[in-house]
Amino acid sequence: MFRKSPRTGAAADLLVVGLGNPGEEYDKTRHNVGAEVIELLARRHGGKLRKQKERSLTDEVNVGGKRMALAIPLTYMNLSGEAVAPLVRRYGVEPGQLVVVQDEMDFELGRLQVKNGGGLAGHNGLKSLKRGFGSPDFWRVRIGVGRPDSTDPEIVSAWVLGKFREPPAEVEDLVDRAATETERLVERL
Repeated sequence: MFRKSPRTGAAADLLVVGLGNPGEEYDKTRHNVGAEVIELLARRHGGKLRKQKERSLTDEVNVGGKRMALAIPLTYMNLSGEAVAPLVRRYGVEPGQLVVVQDEMDFELGRLQVKNGGGLAGHNGLKSLKRGFGSPDFWRVRIGVGRPDSTDPEIVSAWVLGKFREPPAEVEDLVDRAATETERLVERL
């Protein structure tokens, strides 16, 4: 059950959150592709992400006549829920109004999928979100980043925390397509 708390700010039609890790060493890594999508959405819609007390970079933009709050948690991926739970309260959103943009290691590079609720597939950022507000029933834009040829936890961790090896144009196209898919979802909700 989504933990309902009193709203602390002006209501938004949607809250769109891009998962990642803070710090320059994580820029352009597979795990930060969700945050890159939010940065692109802010640029596309005239927004400027600023640091807020909720331990996130945020701004509000208008997409298709809807007030959309954009956010990138400044916590590490495994603690995303600690930043997102206060944002859910601030913007007064319900599960169906929360969109999480995330990397998906179980998808080949470039595959995109929009999904509502369901399992967390071992994704620590999603697990933290569920802990933060009590429900996995939010929208997700899943961005395929591929998987290494190993199940060794150290190799898997190095893979998602490592920079993309693919050509930069291919990664830019992926981020662009994911941003467009997120906009399509926002227009439908």
